[in-house]
Amino acid sequence: MIKYLDLQKINASFEPELSDALLRVSRSGWYLHGEATARFEQEFADFCGTAHCIGTGNGLDALTLIFLAYRELGVMNAGDEVIVPANTYIATILSILHAGLKPVLCEPLPETCNIDVIHAETLITQRTRAILPVHLYGRLADMQGVYDLAARYGLKIVEDAAQAHGAIYDKVLPGKEKQLLRAGNLSDAAAFSFYPAKNLGALGDGGAITTHDTSLAAIVRFIANYGSTEKYVHLYQGINSRLDELQAAVLSVKLPRLDKDNVRRREIAQLYKENIHWKYPKLQCTVSTEDIKESNVFHIFPVFSPRRDELQHYLTAHNIHSQIHYPIPPHRQKALIQEYGMQQLPITEHIHNEELSLPISPLLTNEEVGQVIDCINSFV
Repeated sequence: MIKYLDLQKINASFEPELSDALLRVSRSGWYLHGEATARFEQEFADFCGTAHCIGTGNGLDALTLIFLAYRELGVMNAGDEVIVPANTYIATILSILHAGLKPVLCEPLPETCNIDVIHAETLITQRTRAILPVHLYGRLADMQGVYDLAARYGLKIVEDAAQAHGAIYDKVLPGKEKQLLRAGNLSDAAAFSFYPAKNLGALGDGGAITTHDTSLAAIVRFIANYGSTEKYVHLYQGINSRLDELQAAVLSVKLPRLDKDNVRRREIAQLYKENIHWKYPKLQCTVSTEDIKESNVFHIFPVFSPRRDELQHYLTAHNIHSQIHYPIPPHRQKALIQEYGMQQLPITEHIHNEELSLPISPLLTNEEVGQVIDCINSFV
């Protein structure tokens, strides 16, 4: 079986450093808010090019904490609106709801699956306070367009960078001309997930917020620690969301290899793009040869077909594992359907009905990639 993503194999490739790091934390006697977390936060802030990084319990918490902090700062109020891509994973939308704000669903561009800035502008009202671009599948959104839109209407920009660790933007953004423009440094604040399957994955849940905003960073830290500014003193109605020492130590071991692993992901994407028979009319790819660059770290390599389920079964029968991201769009989920189910979002539904993710592990061999390509070509 060619696995979609062999996490056991990936983690084994970091040995013995990984086990050594876990043993050091275990023997330290300090498991939360310790040296390992502080070290990783600094390392990841430096990597992204931001002034601050705050570890959190997971990616959903990271996004939610940003919005909760903006509410505490008076930037947003209950019921204010946040424009968000309709085809994202549901966690992005839940973060807005958990902060007492209102998600406004925006169609994506069919050629990139990222937010359509032109459509987003039609959704702006007097209650709109932020736009939340998602770097879906590891491909950076049109941040230049997002910046222009936010500047015209005075909106905050919050990145969902949960799938884009290490992606580098290749255009100039206002006020950031001399900075390294990685995901996480393209907005007022950004959220990451370190779920084990991410390009930078922990051995359990974990997340982080990156920002240049010192006030926002301070409020986030307080809210994430029960709203406490010092032990047993609680100024905010906070939550409990902390990146633990074990996960931070794991991430510090893995971070130095992230760029190299992303290069390998792009090499695999190049092989797929150049060798799969895309002329078949019912199999499509939104990735062009020009898209295989540092602005795409290929957390996912998506293909699209109305025969998606048949293709997946065919791959499975030939010992190739694939995944669907995601089979049901958020507005069709029972959790959201009462408020959003009547919306007409044909591009979003087309993406969710036809998307299939091919194996994209950085440890795949060229021979294994060739097997995937041959199998798809024999199907089409």
